[in-house]
Amino acid sequence: TFKRGKQSWGFPLPSKKIKIDTMEMEQIFEFIDGSLDLAVELQTELTKRPALSPASGGEGELDKCLFLERWLTDHGISALERHDAPDPRAKGGCRPNLIATLQGGSAARLWIISHLDVVPAGELSLWDSDPWTVVRKDGRLIGRGVEDNQQGLVSSVLAALAFVKLKIQPARTVKLLFAADEECGSIFGIDWLLKNRRSLFNDSDLALIPDGGDPLGETMEIAEKNQLWLKVHTIGAQTHASRPDQGRNACLAGADLMLRLRNGLMNKFKAHDTLFEPDYSTIEPTKKEPNVPNVNTIPGDDVFYLDIRALPRYGISEILEEAGRIKAGIEQEYGVRVELTDVQSMESKATPATSTLVTLLSAACKEVLGIETRTIGIGGGTVGAFLRNAGLDSVVWSRMDEVAHQPNEYCEIKNILSDAKVMAFLAAR
Repeated sequence: TFKRGKQSWGFPLPSKKIKIDTMEMEQIFEFIDGSLDLAVELQTELTKRPALSPASGGEGELDKCLFLERWLTDHGISALERHDAPDPRAKGGCRPNLIATLQGGSAARLWIISHLDVVPAGELSLWDSDPWTVVRKDGRLIGRGVEDNQQGLVSSVLAALAFVKLKIQPARTVKLLFAADEECGSIFGIDWLLKNRRSLFNDSDLALIPDGGDPLGETMEIAEKNQLWLKVHTIGAQTHASRPDQGRNACLAGADLMLRLRNGLMNKFKAHDTLFEPDYSTIEPTKKEPNVPNVNTIPGDDVFYLDIRALPRYGISEILEEAGRIKAGIEQEYGVRVELTDVQSMESKATPATSTLVTLLSAACKEVLGIETRTIGIGGGTVGAFLRNAGLDSVVWSRMDEVAHQPNEYCEIKNILSDAKVMAFLAAR
C-alpha cells in the first residue's frame, strides 16, 4: 500500500523494472492539481464543437476529433492513431475513433475509454446559458457534454499528460480511446472497433470507462441489464368511429396489448438481484407513433414501443418468445395482426467482482480518495457491455453527479482532477 514518506508504492512490479516511487507519484498528483486551467481550457474547446450523431441531426464527431488530435499533439501526446468507421451521413463520410498511447511496462495494458459524441441540447429555454459555451460557476463547468463524457475524457488526458510532462514512464501501457457514437448505440464506435479492429485489444487488457458513477465515487459498475427496444405494430382495419363493427380497432387492441405485455412480462420475469437498482427487470411503454389525424376515425394501424431492461439471467430470446405468446392472444381476441420487431438489443456478461481490475480500482479509490467502494449493476447501457462480451474486463467508474442529458448539464471541476489522480494511480500499478 502507498505510504507517504520515503517508502515506495507497494504493488507488484512488471518484469521490466519500472518503479513509480513515492516522490514521483506525489509529483504526478501535484501536476494534476496544477492543471485546473488546462482542464477548463480543454472542456471549453471541446464544448464549442458539438459532436452530434447524424441520427440526432448532427454531422458526427470529425471536427471535435480533429481539434483533439491537434491539442494532444501540441501538448506532447503524439502517439495517435485514427480508426474511422465509414458513415456517408457524417461529415467526412466517417465516424472517427481516436487512440492515444502512452508506452509503459509489461503489466496488463490499461484502456481508459471515453466518447466524443454528445446528445442534443434539447429545449433551449430550459438552459440558463448557451449550451455550447462553457460557463464556469461555483466550482462547476456548465454546458452540453461537460459531464457526459468530457469529464472522463479530460481526466484521462490530464493523467496521461502528467507522465509525459514529468518524463515518468508508467508501469503499464495506457491506451486512451476517444470513441464515436456511444449515444446512439456504438455502431460506429466500440462495436465497430471490436468487429473490425479486434487486434487492437489483448485479452489481458483492463478497461476503465469513466462514463457513470456517483458523487463520492463509491460505486463500481460491473454489470448491465439485458436491453431490448421492442417495436409493437398492430394492424387492424380502419373505419368510421360510428361503425366500429365494420373495422378492427388497432389502437384499442394495441392499448390492451401494451398493458398485457408490461404486466405479463413483469410477472414472468420477476426475479430480484440486489446488485441492481431497481433490483428487478423493468418493462416500460415509451414512444407512441401517431395513427389517424382526426378523432372520428378508428385507426387500422397503431405503433408503440417498449423499453425492456431485464436482469442478466433472462435472455432476449426468451423475452421475445413470451411476448409472442401474449400477442397471439390479442390477435385472436381482436382479429388484428401484430408484428414485434427487435429495434435494438444487447445482452451483456458481467465483469467478475474478484477481477484484477475491480481489485486495483478499489485499492486506488481507497489510497487516493480515502473511500470504500462496492460493485453494482445498472439498467443503462455503456460501452462496457461490448467489451465484456468480447472477453475484456471493464468497469464503469467516475465521481459525478449524473446530470447527463439534462438542461444546464454540469461537472464539478474537482471531480476532473480527482478522477485523473485515480487513473494515474492505476497506470502506475
